Amino acid sequence: MSTATAEILSFDEAMEKFDPVLGFEVHVELNTRTKMFSSAPNAFGDTPNTNVTPVDLGLPGVLPVINRVAVESSIKIGLALGCKIAEKCHFARKNYFYPDTPKNFQTSQYDEPIAYDGSIDIELADGTVFTIEIERAHMEEDAGKLTHMGGATGRIQGAEFSLVDYNRAGVPLVEIVTKPIVGVGERAPELAKAYVAAIREIVKNLGVSDAKMERGNVRCDANVSLKPKGQEKFGTRTETKNVNSLRAVEHAVRYEIQRHAAVLDAGGTITQETRHWHEDTRSTTAGRPKSDADDYRYFPEPDLVPVVTDDAWIEKLRSELPEPPAARRKRLQADWGYSDAEFRDVVNAGVMDAIEETIAAGVKPATARKWWMGEISRRAKVADVEPAELGVTPALIVELQGLIDAGKINDKLSREVLDGVLAGEGTPTEVVSQRGLEVVSDDGALLEAIDGALAAQPDVAEKIRGGKLQAVGAIVGGVMKATRGQADAGRVRQLILERLGVEG
Repeated sequence: MSTATAEILSFDEAMEKFDPVLGFEVHVELNTRTKMFSSAPNAFGDTPNTNVTPVDLGLPGVLPVINRVAVESSIKIGLALGCKIAEKCHFARKNYFYPDTPKNFQTSQYDEPIAYDGSIDIELADGTVFTIEIERAHMEEDAGKLTHMGGATGRIQGAEFSLVDYNRAGVPLVEIVTKPIVGVGERAPELAKAYVAAIREIVKNLGVSDAKMERGNVRCDANVSLKPKGQEKFGTRTETKNVNSLRAVEHAVRYEIQRHAAVLDAGGTITQETRHWHEDTRSTTAGRPKSDADDYRYFPEPDLVPVVTDDAWIEKLRSELPEPPAARRKRLQADWGYSDAEFRDVVNAGVMDAIEETIAAGVKPATARKWWMGEISRRAKVADVEPAELGVTPALIVELQGLIDAGKINDKLSREVLDGVLAGEGTPTEVVSQRGLEVVSDDGALLEAIDGALAAQPDVAEKIRGGKLQAVGAIVGGVMKATRGQADAGRVRQLILERLGVEG
């Protein structure tokens, strides 16, 4: 387990005494066919250490070559963020040792990013808009991946040994760095989540990244510092590394604000360092003292030529940009017929893309919204995860709804079917068959259950005969209980009225 949670101040008290200053570095893995500087495949989930070349392993005498598609994807990201695009820029060597960095340096960009000086408007749930200034978006390569073995939590603490997978080493990355964000006050955690969500939406919309946070395609380093109310000078910052879910970004920023506030309020000082986020305790622990640029001994990469752009190339890429996210949201709301409140809830729940895919697969907009904003969001809240992390896919919803529409199951049974699917029992159709959940459609069996329910409640039967049709619900309930919920309530009601000779 992670280290015990540090002493923290309540969030409200922290906000009374301090103003937060935020900064975000969002790393976006590009979905190019090959890596940034080699011909190795850029693929997720393959057998460890199979997608590598001598370049990725940093072997002596190798020469890297820049991936043109990665450069174009980086330019598109810059354009979508309103950035200026450099006419000429270089790569640099960022020197540090870590087991998953076989060259002992990372090929990145330092003082010459491909894109710089941009901005993005972030709208919060109540419609408040904050403009976030983008300092730079630069190209670099990802490191490999360490898997810590033998411990209880999968973390380095308590592990017996670690395994290194170099498949990810050299995967193209774009790092998007904001300028310091001030004046957000108590909205800081909410803004953090909304900002990362917006970046994820942009890069997915551009088609340059798969943008799956659970796979690390988009991950955020969240910088937090506090300054006493009325003070202009920024406080010492900490950087919570590699946070890879929207919920975790929000919680990490909130926690660091409360932890900083407790330290400062007690007369202590903040150490400039990296921090590690622990989802189980919703807290951070210290990583390493934060290095400044001088510590990395940056120098120009001698084995790579400069990247040179021109107006024609940039304008060609600009012409290929898709519909901006704000325009897309407006169009989707109109197409789906959702009210402003309904659509805002969909966006805030992070299920807009899932609903779009579900509708595209053939489900009506109202039905898609019912599933994702109802049962799926409810389950996600109980599990304390994002809806996308449950494992529910648009194809699954299509099949479930198809079974309902065909009269095979009803809404109540569909929830049990979903339980079975998520438990690994097979497809919805297979779960219905294996669990015997198909709706009872034989009128003979239904009439037998109806007769039993009427006999058990003769007074209710008399009320129905007397014209009190609302009493039918009690008999329907008895039938549903007798059939374990596997009856069509509408058909049952019709048969009850026919049995009693009452027109309904």
